[in-house]
Amino acid sequence: MWIPKSALPKLLSLGRFCTTRPELRCIPQKFQIKFYTTDPKITSSPVWKIGRLNHVALAVPDIEQAAALYRDVLGAKVSDVVALPEHGVYTVFVELDNTKIELLLPYGDKSPIQSFLDKNKSGGLHHVCLEVNDIEAAILDVKSKGIRTLTETSRIGAHGKPVIFLHPKDCNGVLTELEQV
Repeated sequence: MWIPKSALPKLLSLGRFCTTRPELRCIPQKFQIKFYTTDPKITSSPVWKIGRLNHVALAVPDIEQAAALYRDVLGAKVSDVVALPEHGVYTVFVELDNTKIELLLPYGDKSPIQSFLDKNKSGGLHHVCLEVNDIEAAILDVKSKGIRTLTETSRIGAHGKPVIFLHPKDCNGVLTELEQV
C-alpha cells in the first residue's frame, strides 16, 4: 500500500520514517511499518551503523583439540577455555590480526551447541558476529524490516557486551549475532 503525502507528517511524528520516493514502499503490518527497497543506496538506518566482523564461531566436539590446531599448528594466540553456563557453552577465542575465531563446546544438557553437534558430528560454522554501534536501535530497525530475533531483547554476551542473534532463515541461512561495541 502506498502511503499518501498527507500521511507523512503523522508518520514522522510517530517516530517512523516513510517516503513518497517510488523505489520505497511502506507496508503496514500489526501496527508497524515495514520498508522494502530496490534502491542499493539505501542500506541501513542512520540511527545505527554496522561495523566490522567481530568473530566467526565454530562449534567443535573437542575444544582442546581445536585450540591446539590454531595454537600449535597455525601459530595463533589462543585464550584459555572459559565456561559460560548462562549461555550453555565453553568458549575459546583465537586472536587473528583482523578478527577472532570463537570455538564453542556444549556446557550442560540444554546447550544450543549440543543440538548443532548432534546434526554435525565434526562441528562446523555456527554463527558470524557483526559489530554495531547501537544494539537497541539495530534491534528495532531489523525487526521493523521483518528480521526475526531469537530473543525479544539483547543480553550480555561472551565479551561482556550486549548481543542479539538474528534468525538464520531471515539472514540467508546464517545465524548472525549483532554485538554492541
